[in-house]
Amino acid sequence: MDVTADRELCAALREDLREADYTAAAVRAAWGGIADDAIGRGLHGPALTALGDRTDALAVLARVFFLGTSAPVSDVDAALPRVGAAGLRALGLVSIDGGRVVPAALVRPQEFGDAAGSGLWWIASDLDEGALGGALPADHVLGVGGASMTLAGLQLPSFAGRVLDVGTGCGIQALRALRHADRVVATDVSARALQFTRLNALLAGADGRIDVRLGSLFDPVAGEQFERVVSNPPFVITPRVAGVPEYEYRDGGMAGDDLVAAFVTQVGAVLAPGGVAQLLGNWEYRGDEDGLDRVRGWVADSPVPLDAWIIEREQLDPLAYAELWVRDGGTVPGSPEYARLIEAWLADFAARGVTAIGFGYLLLHRPASGTPTLARYERVSQPVSKSLGEHLLAAVTAWERVSRMDDAALAASTLMVAGDVTEARHHLPGSEAPSIIELRQGGGFARTIEVDPALAALVGASDGDLPVGVLVAAIADLLEVDADALAADVLPRVRELLFTGFLAFTESAPTTSEVTHPDPR
Repeated sequence: MDVTADRELCAALREDLREADYTAAAVRAAWGGIADDAIGRGLHGPALTALGDRTDALAVLARVFFLGTSAPVSDVDAALPRVGAAGLRALGLVSIDGGRVVPAALVRPQEFGDAAGSGLWWIASDLDEGALGGALPADHVLGVGGASMTLAGLQLPSFAGRVLDVGTGCGIQALRALRHADRVVATDVSARALQFTRLNALLAGADGRIDVRLGSLFDPVAGEQFERVVSNPPFVITPRVAGVPEYEYRDGGMAGDDLVAAFVTQVGAVLAPGGVAQLLGNWEYRGDEDGLDRVRGWVADSPVPLDAWIIEREQLDPLAYAELWVRDGGTVPGSPEYARLIEAWLADFAARGVTAIGFGYLLLHRPASGTPTLARYERVSQPVSKSLGEHLLAAVTAWERVSRMDDAALAASTLMVAGDVTEARHHLPGSEAPSIIELRQGGGFARTIEVDPALAALVGASDGDLPVGVLVAAIADLLEVDADALAADVLPRVRELLFTGFLAFTESAPTTSEVTHPDPR
């Protein structure tokens, strides 16, 4: 059934959902925490039991739109007085059979919050495996999942006039981008996904601000440029053999990690100078080749020079990776079909000598002028905040500033230790001096770094009062070491602490050595 984006019906549905208090918190309270956890595992029975025979608007909407079960037409009409069951059918969200409303899609509440405030959207998508009671169809349009929320939280909260959302799916990244943009172009290879994107844009009140276009990667925007590009692309590595489902929402139709490679090598052409691209992706480890080195090679192959910050969050072996995505498609573990698909995945990986698969975040930047200065490839496996956008923006801003500063300019700057940084000192029994000094970050990537007494002293003294150069000279005097040698050792590490967010600038600082260096005495 096609989904239709009718402006008047969507406005009516939005008002009905708001009046019914159809929110994530209200739904969760209606059936409780255990039932909510069960839904995440594809089990709807506990939630339906908890709702019992309730016929209030919230219960009816939770059954139909959250769980995908049928309800009497009279109950739906009462729950949605403006749009009614007939309006839902006109939108393509339900069918009506024998006096009952049969869901053709889910419409789930999605709460959001960022520096600009908080709000609520209702996001329509295809019925999930719990509602279908089996495997997903190949053209399934996914709702808001864990990866969607991860990328939404990574988006930089800074203004961008035009944003491109590649592989938009249900449109959640496009809506999130509109929080800090004038307009978004949303593309997808799935015509059905674009139907949902149009509908969700109207449900969110984003009339006319999202331009949807059909096509693969950057074909629909050839010759155009954007200040920001975001993408949760169909990066899942899928065997290219008969009998393996090719889900449009996760499979881009290319072998191995070629889709992410194509994105990285081609995105520079659609980035305006100074523009940033952010995406999620997988990359393979083949033989002795490090997966992050593969990504480094893709960046190097871009015809447009790019700064790159690549963060690997997880690494799976081929079996664990295959099990993850076979289960994701709704195939039951232990069944003959499950075993057949696992074997197909393992054979595909073996053919390329794949020993592991990495997953992570990619941030690519087209310099406004000059050559790239950032090439950071790292592994961050510890638990981190779900909303990293502000931290990423602060890091990129600090890097842009520091990259223009020589050591004299940095020494003339005053810095402040971040409010979430704590220090831990570890002593051997009976020892007065610490054997290990650690700085720990409470926010951002929750990094823990080991420092020496000199750097610990500098961080501890960074209260926005004295310039770095004065502090280094004082610490050198205290430790009875050469001040110039200490500065040469400490300043590169100060640059790193500024990028990672342990330290921050407190004022507008000069960027070249054309400054009067403070007398360190």
